[in-house]
Amino acid sequence: MQFIKNGPDIPEHLLQAHEDGRVVFFCGAGISRPAGLPTFDGLVERLYADLGEQPSAVQQIAIKAGQYDTAIGLLEGNDGVVGGREKVRQQLAKILSPDFSALNATTTHEALLTLARQREGRYRLITTNFDRLFEEVIGAKGLSLATYQAPLLPVPKNRWDGLVYLHGLLAATPTASDLDRLVLSSGDFGLAYLTERWAARFVSELFRNFTVCFVGYSINDPVLRYMMDALAADRLLGESSPEMFAFGSFSKGKEELRANEWRAKNVTPILSREHSRHTYLHKTLRNWAETYRDGALGKRTHRRGVRDGETAGQHTPG
Repeated sequence: MQFIKNGPDIPEHLLQAHEDGRVVFFCGAGISRPAGLPTFDGLVERLYADLGEQPSAVQQIAIKAGQYDTAIGLLEGNDGVVGGREKVRQQLAKILSPDFSALNATTTHEALLTLARQREGRYRLITTNFDRLFEEVIGAKGLSLATYQAPLLPVPKNRWDGLVYLHGLLAATPTASDLDRLVLSSGDFGLAYLTERWAARFVSELFRNFTVCFVGYSINDPVLRYMMDALAADRLLGESSPEMFAFGSFSKGKEELRANEWRAKNVTPILSREHSRHTYLHKTLRNWAETYRDGALGKRTHRRGVRDGETAGQHTPG
């Protein structure tokens, strides 16, 4: 089903799973772009620029390979910036300060919170973002829901209720200890997914119990790499998981290639054409949320609107 013209076509069985309360949205940096925040690659670029550092030959190799977590680990390490880990993370907090005055700065977050609310009132939502955009919406709307920050996570089963910051959350005024706990560098990921494995256990349990839909991730995002490795290990042990979905984009003539790249990760792609900071995705989420909030009548109205070439999204600035 398309909620807007030229938008991604969401499979009916995903819509039904969502209606049945079995879908969990897993949110990445792309959802915060309207508030002026960077994706992982942009974050690395900003960190080097703002700290006045030129990537070394080794760091350049990591960046070109899309291993942004490794690049940050090198930047924080002995051959990196003076002041190391603490200085890098202090700069990170400055970079991840949202522009709340930007057009639609928090409307996608509001839509995802609407979609994450179960019919009985529970919330089930996950983000690997550190920013406080969800917190802004929760406060502004007076929403009542629990939040969990890594590594203190809930068990993702039927009784789970709340928003999970899987890799941590920036405090309003973060201390050095707060910043140190964020999962950002390759070493942090190694602890979370390979050594201490608390993130890997959470992800494994999540995928056993829910249908997961990724939103705001690029195909080569390091976050996805670690999660998919954790799930691949489970499959070797005979574990199975429900179908996974991911919203993504493609450039002209590249739709099938991009779809196959997602399928190679055992993820069902929901693709739309690249357009002005992923406007089609953001409008789709807002319209889906409106439809879900309005119930069955809203769904019939949106189906009819898309068929006739009219959508609520055309009346909402992108």
